[in-house]
Amino acid sequence: MPRLEEDYIYHVYNRGVDKREIFSCDNDRRRFISCLYFYNDLNSAKNITRLVELTMGTQDERDKLVEILAFVLMPNHFHLLLKPVAQDGISEFMKKIGIGYTHYFNIKYDRTGCLFQGKYKHTRIDTEEQLQYIPFYIHFNPLGLINPDWKQRTLENFDRSFDFLKTYPWSSLGEYVGNSTNYSMIIDKSILSENFGKPKELMSEIKNWLKTLI
Repeated sequence: MPRLEEDYIYHVYNRGVDKREIFSCDNDRRRFISCLYFYNDLNSAKNITRLVELTMGTQDERDKLVEILAFVLMPNHFHLLLKPVAQDGISEFMKKIGIGYTHYFNIKYDRTGCLFQGKYKHTRIDTEEQLQYIPFYIHFNPLGLINPDWKQRTLENFDRSFDFLKTYPWSSLGEYVGNSTNYSMIIDKSILSENFGKPKELMSEIKNWLKTLI
């Protein structure tokens, strides 16, 4: 895979092989999010492939490979918004994630073979318009769990959709709207906060986006 340029932001995503679920329970989701922290380091992560609970410390002494700007986990896929900060940072980070989480999953569920559908996919963010749109697209993915046809602009219940998005626990959106501090050690809010503004302003913008889907 060609080296990704460090001065750009990338939308990175992948799904389970044969579209299978890659997160079978909340513990799997917690494990993957822990991997986002522990594998984001130039140094090796010790013992992370074992079936043990991973606890993030309060002091961050990592040499990061990437800045994670946003993420969302869905039953059979995930989306990340990444900015490399080390040479080949995204490639190294995603290789660690792919190998490490697959190893955990295969041990836990007594399976073998690939878990993900080949190498991760990525799209470079080239314009300000893309940077405005992609974070909303990533964070709006959970709508598919309550309204599968939301991308066809068939949103059925505005209030339910709004409440569901802002409280969905497997997404970085809560960090930006002030509903969560669970992922403050994982994501870097500085870049997107310049576009999103304060939590109140972002909540208003989310409502405006949702209205376009009705």
